[in-house]
Amino acid sequence: MPMDPLVSRARALWQELAAEPGAAFGTPGRPAVLVAPGSALAPPSWVGVVTVGDGALITAPTDRAANSVRSGLTGLTGLTAAALTDPDTVARLLPVADTLGPALLGYLAPDALRPVGRTAAPTTCLSPEHASLRALLAEAGPSDAGESGLADVTSPVFVVRDGTEVLAAAGYEHWTRGTAHLCVLTAPAGRGRGLARQVAHAATAHALAAGLLPQWRARPPASRRVARALGYREVGRQLSVRPV
Repeated sequence: MPMDPLVSRARALWQELAAEPGAAFGTPGRPAVLVAPGSALAPPSWVGVVTVGDGALITAPTDRAANSVRSGLTGLTGLTAAALTDPDTVARLLPVADTLGPALLGYLAPDALRPVGRTAAPTTCLSPEHASLRALLAEAGPSDAGESGLADVTSPVFVVRDGTEVLAAAGYEHWTRGTAHLCVLTAPAGRGRGLARQVAHAATAHALAAGLLPQWRARPPASRRVARALGYREVGRQLSVRPV
């Protein structure tokens, strides 16, 4: 049976981000484990675990870390992709100092973007360097701002404003393999009004028009709900592990 096109494109992306020639996905019970110090699957010196569809790819910063992962995570009957990216499960199987995630990985097919319907305020466009976006990042606070990734966008930023104040903003960061990594942030005063969906729709449509693959990486349930409402399909998971 042919592979789902979204799964195929997502795997190609993460194989390239592994930064190791010949990177390929294995099965959850026998994941591919690579020594890749330059991997973008996780922060530097961390182990990165990515599952897409029924495949799993793991990168480790050192031979020692890779051997530990192979010893603890390979050859386990019944280990699922969800379990492989579950912090509690991984902590039982490996010596772990800390974890980040898991984050869900969603992707959108070119014809799958769903409409947002009527909106109460127009969507306009700003440059990523606009001062009102810096004000939004400051208002949201370092945790929400960092989670959003909005400070790293390389596309135009689509916003809903109340006067000069930005209530919600979305853009994307250009990743390799023609991928548009979506970044969305809503001000505390603008939440619960559908504004995240409105601006994310505009940013996603812009990415699709440019022939890019929209990617939505989310941990908070609210972010996942917005992605699903727009038509993104969750096909993968990402977990970062800091080895002992």
